[in-house]
Amino acid sequence: LNKVKKAVKILVFVAGTDTFYQQPAVANGASELLMDLLGHVPSRSAIGTNALPGNIPVEIEAIFEVEA
Repeated sequence: LNKVKKAVKILVFVAGTDTFYQQPAVANGASELLMDLLGHVPSRSAIGTNALPGNIPVEIEAIFEVEA
């Protein structure tokens, strides 16, 4: 983590039912963690899906800027 300059963007996939609309609230956990670790929140997208690989509930893709 010492080499991470900033989080640029995160993409959060949330598995749920057809009537679940709280994907952004689930993604807040990732945003809050990055705020605690790095002092800022990156741009973010939250997407709902009916299933994820391995039956996991949440998948997060992140792009970080790191020191050379």
